[in-house]
Amino acid sequence: MTKLRPVLFNISKRFIDIFGSIFLIILFSPILIVVAILVYRTSKSNISQKYPQIGHKNTILNNILFIQKRVGAGREFLMYKFHSMYIANNDKFLQYEYPQLWQKYKAADWKLPANEDPRITPIGKKIRSLTIDEFPQLFNVLRGEMSLVGPRAYRDEELREYGQKYPHCQKYIKIIRQAKPGITGLWQISGRNSLSFEKRAQLDAEYIQSRSLRQEISILLRTPLAMFSRW
Repeated sequence: MTKLRPVLFNISKRFIDIFGSIFLIILFSPILIVVAILVYRTSKSNISQKYPQIGHKNTILNNILFIQKRVGAGREFLMYKFHSMYIANNDKFLQYEYPQLWQKYKAADWKLPANEDPRITPIGKKIRSLTIDEFPQLFNVLRGEMSLVGPRAYRDEELREYGQKYPHCQKYIKIIRQAKPGITGLWQISGRNSLSFEKRAQLDAEYIQSRSLRQEISILLRTPLAMFSRW
């Protein structure tokens, strides 16, 4: 399969994104409904009463979906995920209640093993292990804010912090900012969150610079195996 010109590649990629996301939304609609109900019933907590400064809008949508600004293709957008944490148990709660874990969390590039993170619900651990928490991003793909395949979706301040912590990764970060984030990608099938930021950034940059339909299809076909290998 020869490499397409950028314009033809972008048209082909968007075609795959539109029809792929519609197909997957229909295919996984029973799972989306069941998970939404389970998340709604298990994600609420009374932490916001103890820490009112954390705050949370107590609506059905906010109790099911985690909505956060991410960056990609030179702009910010709102990314959707199923809540995998108790709705009020965010970074501030971890900082207040578990200062040692907070320090470990920061030192490990804002990551904690799921079995050590007190913010994650039992249902959250399951849907994270299978990447089901990211299924709502199919709607981001349909809207054109994300792609089925692409670099990881980062927060703007997250990339700025990484740029200061890892100056040698600035070249990768610049490339990552130019592309639409993906639900899956080279980073996903190569180790996901077990990879360091430096390795993830390098893989994302390599993917962006060598994009082809052959690589897109290969990543899509290898993603289910990467998902279930974590179960």
